[in-house]
Amino acid sequence: MLPQPATLGALIDAAAARWPDHVALQEEDGSRFSFVELRDSIRAVSSAFLAKGARKGDRIGIWAPNAGAWAIVAAGAMQIGLVLVPLNTRFKGSEAADILRRAGVSRLFTVRGFLGIDYAGMLKGHDLPDLREIVFLDTLEEWLADDRVDDTTLDAAVAVIGPDDVADILFTSGTTGWPKGAMSGHSQNLRSFEAWSDAVGLTEGDRYLIVNPFFHSFGYKAGWLACLLRGATALPVASFDASLVLARIAAESVTVLPGPPTIFQSLLDAPDRVQHDLSSLRLAVTGAASVPASLIRRMRDELGIADVLTAYGLTESCGVVSATHAGDPVELVAESCGTPIPGVDVRLVDDAGQDVAVGTPGELLVRGFNVMLGYLDNPKATAEAIDGDGWLRTGDIATQDVRGYLRITDRAKDMFICGGFNCYPAEIEARLLDHPDVARVAVVGRPDARMGEVGHAVIVPTPGASRDTAALLRWCRDEMANYKAPRSIEWVDALPTNAAGKIQRFLLKPDATT
Repeated sequence: MLPQPATLGALIDAAAARWPDHVALQEEDGSRFSFVELRDSIRAVSSAFLAKGARKGDRIGIWAPNAGAWAIVAAGAMQIGLVLVPLNTRFKGSEAADILRRAGVSRLFTVRGFLGIDYAGMLKGHDLPDLREIVFLDTLEEWLADDRVDDTTLDAAVAVIGPDDVADILFTSGTTGWPKGAMSGHSQNLRSFEAWSDAVGLTEGDRYLIVNPFFHSFGYKAGWLACLLRGATALPVASFDASLVLARIAAESVTVLPGPPTIFQSLLDAPDRVQHDLSSLRLAVTGAASVPASLIRRMRDELGIADVLTAYGLTESCGVVSATHAGDPVELVAESCGTPIPGVDVRLVDDAGQDVAVGTPGELLVRGFNVMLGYLDNPKATAEAIDGDGWLRTGDIATQDVRGYLRITDRAKDMFICGGFNCYPAEIEARLLDHPDVARVAVVGRPDARMGEVGHAVIVPTPGASRDTAALLRWCRDEMANYKAPRSIEWVDALPTNAAGKIQRFLLKPDATT
């Protein structure tokens, strides 16, 4: 076995040496980069950064959809010690400006007019004292042509980067509050996603369609970074469209397609699905929401995906903690997020910090090489998240069986108490997803004068559903313990989610009591 590279620069060189002529990256327009060509393009970006005065520790932002240029700029920055700060393409100007300001970003790479959005224009009027330059990716070649350093200078800049140097700052998704910047190092990123690739079975020669956004760890670290680690071809998708994705799977012989459950539901429901040959697909990795067993069966039976796996991670754990395994039964994949990756320890504890018994819900703590270096400029929040023994508090409630398989039952702060009983929304949602009228659902606690809190279900109906609230409430009472059964239902066309597919529950919680 070849030694594991400890920095991104070492990985880029190793991949080019191992798979020189293999296709590393294929754009939506069909243009391709071999691993050697990708390395050379990344080096050109690094050289230009150095020539323009960039130095180790500088922060660069990328606010753009998935594309080869996104990965090339990011890798070119990180391999010489610049720190990547990705920005969510759904951000408004004030949200992006807040992160740019807090992270002290000096250069921002963005696009013009993606989906009609003027990203640079949205920043006008915001105080960004550290931002010296905005570069549009469609003019990247001009930016690169300005000046370069010699190879000796470039090689020296790559060589001084160490395994523990900060590679990126990813801001938390904000599903439960104000985003914080989680810092990850070079070595822990590579080691985490080498383990993830082992767990899910990503292999040399795979053709990986990356629908997950690059600004999230699922698209960046479990996406193009994992492809570099394994010699797979990365095929970025700028914007999800079910028909276009189906056509690309068929045309490009895609073998690997990770994504949140909504992606696969959309593909299954696409009217033109049967017109496309999807026989190349062999692996899907999902998560980020409840995954009904019925969906996994449909993915296997109707999309023809032999291995459908689930995984779990959070920004503070470099994006990965656990994964299921090829060959796991459908019910196990649906009900669990697998076993911890090698080298990562977990504990489940009660409110007093004591370990709970096997099968008993407790807050999930994680310790290992994947735990973030800390929150940017926030030692207080870092100390609250990671204790003196290195245990990261995830804020997630989980159970673990005797085989080590974890099941996330809910966010600790999403739990509500009805009549003295703990209610975990994910459990209630999983049951509601068994009803034929329910396509997606989020359950939140709503204040109640008698019970303390009661469940309120916000539901996206299946096509043609009757939206019969009274009948569905009766079904809930018949199918669930009384304290779990929602007392009210709201029918909606879509749930508020972040770009990773996670439901933003705080937007569903009412301010007033009933």
